[in-house]
Amino acid sequence: MLKFILKRMFLMFIVMLGVTMMTFLIMNLTPGDPAEMIAMARYGVDDLTREDIELVRVQEGLDAPVYIQYLRWLNHVLHGDLGCSLTNGDPVLPEILIRFQATIKLAVASMIIALIIAVPVGIISATRQYSMVDNASMMGAMLGVSMPNFWLGLLLMLLFSLYLGWFPVCGYGSFEYIVLPALTLGTGMAAITARMMRANMLEVLGQDYIRTARAKGLGEKIVISKHALKNALIPIVTIIGMQFGRVLEGAVIVETIFAWPGIGKLLVDSIYARDFAMIQGGVLFVAAIFVIVNLVVDISYTYLDPRIRYESGR
Repeated sequence: MLKFILKRMFLMFIVMLGVTMMTFLIMNLTPGDPAEMIAMARYGVDDLTREDIELVRVQEGLDAPVYIQYLRWLNHVLHGDLGCSLTNGDPVLPEILIRFQATIKLAVASMIIALIIAVPVGIISATRQYSMVDNASMMGAMLGVSMPNFWLGLLLMLLFSLYLGWFPVCGYGSFEYIVLPALTLGTGMAAITARMMRANMLEVLGQDYIRTARAKGLGEKIVISKHALKNALIPIVTIIGMQFGRVLEGAVIVETIFAWPGIGKLLVDSIYARDFAMIQGGVLFVAAIFVIVNLVVDISYTYLDPRIRYESGR
């Protein structure tokens, strides 16, 4: 197990290094002069002069070659410093941590909604295979998978905010503000997880030990809850880990629609402002969370299924 964890941590470092290189390269290849964009954000458009632009270029080190800029930034990162915002001068890491609190609230609420919907639906569909309930559930799951987040978010906003007036249109605050964004993100996750849960339950219910348990006279509820469910949940752990990355991806759109002050909205605003430091820090932070979650998922397998062991670097 220790050898496996150390190997994964090394691979995590390689992945993170690749993420920083690709992000830095892409941002520098986009059209426009970053020094001019930063100067416009600081001094305004009307009073902006060429001297202001050149001053910003020198102050922020944008006059150096791209690889020098990258190495300077990477050196700061390895020392725990993500730098300061190029537009307002605020430290990047504290701002990301503040925004991450809002994003993690949205992610956890979305995943709770998804699991509350998906696990019962998947179990019921598997135990009543090809019934009307099964067909209706899978049709709903297909609809949920196919529905874009931005379209669903606008529909929920139109129905529950404008027509019914149950929830606020957008913003951040009490419980009412998180319902619609969480439903928007959770619906897609619930659809995928429900389909996977149904497939896993059908596979497990066909195993010999399930038939043996039934032959011993155990009730169907005990067979499902004590014997089938635990083994069927093992692949779901992988799906949950992958869906967490999908939440961070979908949060960019959902947070923008609902004006939710999370990392997704922070990245969108930073891209518009060409704030390289904030973009690099935000992408690096999200990538780190994603690879850490995947490592935790892999380790959790050994607790869900004692037959799984990571030995000899596997």
